Amino acid sequence: MYRVARRCLFTCSRWPRNIKPVHLTRQFLPLSRVFTSSHQRNTSKYGDVISHQSPLQQRDDTIYALSTAVGKAGIAVIRISGPSSKSIYDGLCPNRASLKPRYATIRTLYHPESNGSEILDAEALVLFFPSPKTVTGDDVLELHVHGGSATVKAVLAAIPKCAAEGAIRYAEPGEFTKRAFLNDRLDLAQVESLSETLAAETEQQRRAAVRGSSGSLGRTYEDWRQRLLQARAEMEALIDFSEDQHFDESPTSLVGNVTKQVKRILQSIHIHEGASERSELLRNGIKIALVGPPNVGKSSFMNQIVGREASIVSGESGTTRDIIEANLDIRGYLCTFADTAGFRSADDKDYTGPQGSEAKIGAVEEEGIRRARVKATQSDVIIALASVEADTPGKPHIRFDMETLRLAAECKERLVVVNKRDAVSEDELRALVQQFTEEVLRKVEGLKEIEPILISCKEAQDLGSDQIDLGGIRRVTDLLVSSFRDMTSLPATLQDLHGVTERQRQLLVKCRGHLESYLESVGATDFAGQDGLPNEIHGYDTDITMAAEHLRYAANYLGRITGRGEVGDVEEILGVIFEKFCVGK
Repeated sequence: MYRVARRCLFTCSRWPRNIKPVHLTRQFLPLSRVFTSSHQRNTSKYGDVISHQSPLQQRDDTIYALSTAVGKAGIAVIRISGPSSKSIYDGLCPNRASLKPRYATIRTLYHPESNGSEILDAEALVLFFPSPKTVTGDDVLELHVHGGSATVKAVLAAIPKCAAEGAIRYAEPGEFTKRAFLNDRLDLAQVESLSETLAAETEQQRRAAVRGSSGSLGRTYEDWRQRLLQARAEMEALIDFSEDQHFDESPTSLVGNVTKQVKRILQSIHIHEGASERSELLRNGIKIALVGPPNVGKSSFMNQIVGREASIVSGESGTTRDIIEANLDIRGYLCTFADTAGFRSADDKDYTGPQGSEAKIGAVEEEGIRRARVKATQSDVIIALASVEADTPGKPHIRFDMETLRLAAECKERLVVVNKRDAVSEDELRALVQQFTEEVLRKVEGLKEIEPILISCKEAQDLGSDQIDLGGIRRVTDLLVSSFRDMTSLPATLQDLHGVTERQRQLLVKCRGHLESYLESVGATDFAGQDGLPNEIHGYDTDITMAAEHLRYAANYLGRITGRGEVGDVEEILGVIFEKFCVGK
């Protein structure tokens, strides 16, 4: 009894045999009560929970909103969801036959207080979807009206004036989707995927969002959670009843089987974490930094890539002092190009070619170089630029900066681009590039296998030319897209993992931490026995108690991903997710 009581005081997760715990979860309470924080709850004289709910939590209300964009359009869709959907139809279409579920019907909409004398829209398309197989799980009524602003305003103003038993109000942002979650039509992973679909601006973002909408991620996480709960139950049975009950398995064998499951889940979590990093590049965009010494054509190159004059181009050194960024969709990939200040050293002339530094570096330019260095270290791709210079007759050279080359070498994805290929003849260019490759690039660890790309921003500006790859800019774009593909692609069997969000990744990291702590608790981190299990488990009474707790915490973090199980902060989780939704979704 001491052991059981100790468990109750320590974790409140095990109860004496004559006391049955009651878990107040979504499965056992009305949904409106579950989504009420503890400080909002009260108790009536009958012991019932009374919830002081916000409008978003009032489950008996009927909500409505414009689901299409605001403004002139051919058609505007107004969505209505809730128990009074039929009453709203009766108010807008008096003395008309009931709608056949899921069939489109033409109706004339009237003002509900005009006794059929004031027409709101002469030919509206009306559809009714009965619960529970609807987008929200409640009754849904859709009004497809003419898209003029006055018509839409008139219909929206008339809806809350319809006679109904419950309240009728305008929906909060994301409330339709929230009701779908509350009614088990979607899990939180699917809700996040829907949010990403609405926010997608590029083709790759759309594809990643669609892959996460199948529900397979939610099913995977729920399967892991159920397995951890089952494992925890076996561990707690070992704690409470090992002295007076006969088990088919020895304690060591039981813990070993649980440990095998935990290790398999850990392997899968590592895969999901890696996939999240790739999918975040698609969602947030790939950051690309342009670095190099002054006057090698960074600003001109950026302008050619983005197709507009994003940066000032001048022959004067140090024109770019601060970081200039431009967002661009390159073949479906969202990219952010950063044009940075030119790197140069006031002391060492070797880094910028034989001409060295052309002027003293001022405080402003020095700060610009510092910011450029920071931006480069934070980027996903670094393009180090150099240029062919023929300012001294008979002594052409390639101007470069060694620090920017080293920064590029430290980045996983990098390119070395040499501008102004038009400044010398082809033979001279070939010799210069060979010398630059052998004497410079081959001596920088990380750039030994890199071949410089030759471009000419001057040639790229010749709009009268009929060349396909004018100035070599398209080749740079092709190589960038190839790098983007390598950075974000997943095997065909793991495509659904593109739906793993940053929120989910953070929860997986916490889950992984508890699973790793579980392995430490049972002594399974040292692969002493077969299958990576310990030969013998000593002192399992204390260690297994902690191990069971780590399994409980790990399962709870998985529950936060999908919104299932005993999650105490569901309202906070929903607030984070739905704050990005628009009204009408």
